Amino acid sequence: MAATLPVKISFSLPDGWQAAPPDEVGAPGAAFVALHPASIDGGFTANITIAGQMRNDSATMWQIADESVPRLEQAGTVEVVKKSEVGTPDIPGLTDAPGVVQNLRLHTTLKGEPLELLQSQVYLGMEDVRNTAKRAVIELVLTAKPSQMAEVLDDFKAFLRTVRPAEEDSD
Repeated sequence: MAATLPVKISFSLPDGWQAAPPDEVGAPGAAFVALHPASIDGGFTANITIAGQMRNDSATMWQIADESVPRLEQAGTVEVVKKSEVGTPDIPGLTDAPGVVQNLRLHTTLKGEPLELLQSQVYLGMEDVRNTAKRAVIELVLTAKPSQMAEVLDDFKAFLRTVRPAEEDSD
């Protein structure tokens, strides 16, 4: 069953991307999935997923990013290619949302055939203003084959620039 995000966010998808039901595309832990149909290569479609969770532990954003590696290793080998911090200049509107970008190379299989995938993972933390011991962590992930990455990476960066905390409804 598709997940829900712990906080509301808003974003815009670049042209050429289409929302897809997470359960129907094999991403039941995601709250949102977007596919890039024009990039289909060997049965794999580049995709963006959004997931999130509430945290009340002392894990750093770096440690939270590290948690994805053993999860992905259940499907194959994982190599962390690069990891860096992000902040306000990279994602406007999230001034109180320090984050980490982690780029991974995965070796797995699709329909019994070897498959190499690249992932760009962005983890953003948003503190609960009513309880600073709690925070929401939003995970934004681009997954593509190496042959697809050049075509979709700029779209992912454009997508990231649109991510914002959603405006609160006023009653």
